[in-house]
Amino acid sequence: MKADIHPNYQEITVTCSCGHNFKTKSVMSKPELKVEVCSECHPFYTGTQKIVDTAGRIDKFRQKYGTKAAA
Repeated sequence: MKADIHPNYQEITVTCSCGHNFKTKSVMSKPELKVEVCSECHPFYTGTQKIVDTAGRIDKFRQKYGTKAAA
């Protein structure tokens, strides 16, 4: 390997918006990385999922604009 051409591989701290912290290695120049979603709060990993009430939205639209429900 040639000397002085490779980036500095260092340990950084990753901080999620939920408050979970963990350490990893990276070539980033900053010592900290902030993310919005991690494995502690992502619905795929936690098994919890927010269900959108689409039927309620459709009914609200029909009431607002006066359209009849499909028979």
